[in-house]
Amino acid sequence: MKALMFGWEFPPHILGGLGTASYGLTKGMSLQKDLEISFVIPKPHGDEDQSFLKIIGACYTPVVWRDVAPEKLKERFNSSMSPDEYYALRDHIYADFRYLYTNDLGCIEFSGRYPDNLLEEINNYSICAGVIARKEQFDVIHSHDWLTYPAGIHAKNVSGKPLVIHVHATDFDRSRGKVNPQVYSIEKNGMDHADHIICVSDLTRDTVIHKYNQSPAKVTTVHNAVDPVSKDIENIAPIRNTGDKIVTFLGRITMQKGPEYFVEAAAKVLEKTKHVQFVMAGSGDMTEAMIHLAAKRGISDRFHFTGFLKGKQVYEMLKSSDVYIMPSVSEPFGISPLEAMQVGVPTIISKQSGCAEILNNAIKIDYWDIEAMADAIYSIITYPAMYNFLKTEGKSEVDEIKWEYAGQKVRNIYDYVCGR
Repeated sequence: MKALMFGWEFPPHILGGLGTASYGLTKGMSLQKDLEISFVIPKPHGDEDQSFLKIIGACYTPVVWRDVAPEKLKERFNSSMSPDEYYALRDHIYADFRYLYTNDLGCIEFSGRYPDNLLEEINNYSICAGVIARKEQFDVIHSHDWLTYPAGIHAKNVSGKPLVIHVHATDFDRSRGKVNPQVYSIEKNGMDHADHIICVSDLTRDTVIHKYNQSPAKVTTVHNAVDPVSKDIENIAPIRNTGDKIVTFLGRITMQKGPEYFVEAAAKVLEKTKHVQFVMAGSGDMTEAMIHLAAKRGISDRFHFTGFLKGKQVYEMLKSSDVYIMPSVSEPFGISPLEAMQVGVPTIISKQSGCAEILNNAIKIDYWDIEAMADAIYSIITYPAMYNFLKTEGKSEVDEIKWEYAGQKVRNIYDYVCGR
């Protein structure tokens, strides 16, 4: 079986959990020897691991030729074809193009990020998807998250192949309920056109069914997993400058992740003990507000902001931590707690996260309950027996949550939509 996947980011160049999940799932699926994956992203950088799949760059996909004299068109296509005949053929094939193209090769340029003109890039990506779907051979289309749903729909319309969409999050998660109507429309359209919908948690599945009016029979939960720890990661040494305990928040500093609750809980803990430091690792639109909140609570001397971390830096931070906490307001899944537990860091997660459905050896609290959050942090850094239990049992549990198993569930869905 051949799968044509559409994603938005892929390691090592990632800005969030979407790229991590895309890598882990495809690598797990590659263990199925009869499955080939072509993975499309807007802008590859050339250093992606292609040992188990093929990366296709939308930015390298010619969609039209620009600024080419009519006589040159005849040379490029068919010497017997007149320019008028060429133009008619082109307009027939690419009737939906809006001539937003940029370079002399007829390729659309992409930022490879999440730019201010994101909706325009999503539309351009879908145009490239139509061209790619005409050239590639595949049995099923798989679109990761809302950014790629229009691309998946276009590929389905061109090829007639079944479309599976993968809901890693919805705008209800990202916006705390203040849904962007344009984003909701893209999400809803993708779900309506999909032959099957994969959700990363039962929490997300419930949202898809009730907020987007999808049939329960059409929606399946496939929980995320975590990559095995490599030797390089095992050999990373923690960075410790003091004898203080370190409590870490690692993720996007946005309202979805509940950073303000972490700051408030930190202030509560510091009322009981001063031998602890708090780290907020990441970046986002609430960073400045969190700096001000830490100052307002009088804890700036015990509170640190690292900025965005990636690769080795993430594991240096985790291995330097005594507690990891994810106080998300609405987290479809949340891979970072699994990564923390994997390297033996006791972990606290919100009950409003998808990973809470499968983790038994992490402490679960309501994101808004800063008293419970503070008590959990204080208990872990104060009582060695509790720390050691969560460290040992958490690692043992997470080591059995593998992408290979998630990949087999996805394959079963492929077989179903392809009538196998």
